[in-house]
Amino acid sequence: MTRHSPERTMTQRSHPDFPAWTSLSWRSFSWRYGVLIGCVVLIIGTGLGFVAYHQLNQGPVIHPTPVVRYLGVHEPTAPNTYTGVNQFAQNIGRQPNLVAYYSPWGYPFQPQFAAQAAQHGAITLIQMDPKDVTLASIAAGRQDAYLRGYAAAVKAFGSRVVVSFAHEMNGNWYPWGNQHTPAATFVAAWRHVVNVFRATGASNVIWLWQVNIIDNSDPVHIPGPSPWWPGKSYVTWVGIDGYYYKSSSSFAEVFGPTVVAVRELTAAPILIAETGADPAADQPAKVSDLFSGVRSYGLLGFVWFDEIAQGHAWRITSPAAFAAFRRGARAFVRSSPIPAAQRSG
Repeated sequence: MTRHSPERTMTQRSHPDFPAWTSLSWRSFSWRYGVLIGCVVLIIGTGLGFVAYHQLNQGPVIHPTPVVRYLGVHEPTAPNTYTGVNQFAQNIGRQPNLVAYYSPWGYPFQPQFAAQAAQHGAITLIQMDPKDVTLASIAAGRQDAYLRGYAAAVKAFGSRVVVSFAHEMNGNWYPWGNQHTPAATFVAAWRHVVNVFRATGASNVIWLWQVNIIDNSDPVHIPGPSPWWPGKSYVTWVGIDGYYYKSSSSFAEVFGPTVVAVRELTAAPILIAETGADPAADQPAKVSDLFSGVRSYGLLGFVWFDEIAQGHAWRITSPAAFAAFRRGARAFVRSSPIPAAQRSG
């Protein structure tokens, strides 16, 4: 509430030109005006406080999308041959428009495979795995000769490619991951790789920062990805890896918490970059849930890990699962040409 100073009140009362009723009227007006101002401030403050509370408790806003833009697959025969991808396409009734392969450190870029993918209307996703090398040596520039050669080959290819480096770093099963390599070292290595590619002129790269889903259960405990975030100028898309192990699992349960955590870091497009469902989890139902979840959360799409690995038959073989894929693929709308890689730095 606004109050007049004692000096101002004394002057009003003692001045011969101010009769007593003027002083009384002024004090009454000032009091009422002060009350009005106080009420307005209280209302505005309460409203702002409610908005802030609501935002803090609701988290990032998720916008659904009516279509899945990217329907991707990884086949164990890639990048040696495109046969596996073509067989998958025949089984689901549509060519994937995103195909992934894993590239061990020291292996060159595979332009023939990428060209085949482009001929089939797909973009290639390369998983660069820094095995048998430390992230510290990469960050220090001791692997620059290899990186420059790789970047030059990607530049020469010309068409867009997606590059993921040292994926699932918040998990503890890779030497570059949590509990093995400091997050700060990962960030330094990631930025260095991106900078080398950019210095080489490989501007046709979409940089995919790829994390594992958060899991707070014991004894797994996969933490949130924020310590490994390299900054928005070094990331084009965000990838999230996660799998359906149980029949009771849902998209919201498996991927939801990680989508929210990523949205607290960036508004960059999100791709489910590696996923699958164990047959024991009811593959047909999970395929349908995957399509539905991607649309509900407004994500880019997903890459199905079509391989038998670590005792789990992620590979789709049942007619019912293929039928679920065909139903989901019918609602899938092929995206427009790949936009230029978004870079802000």
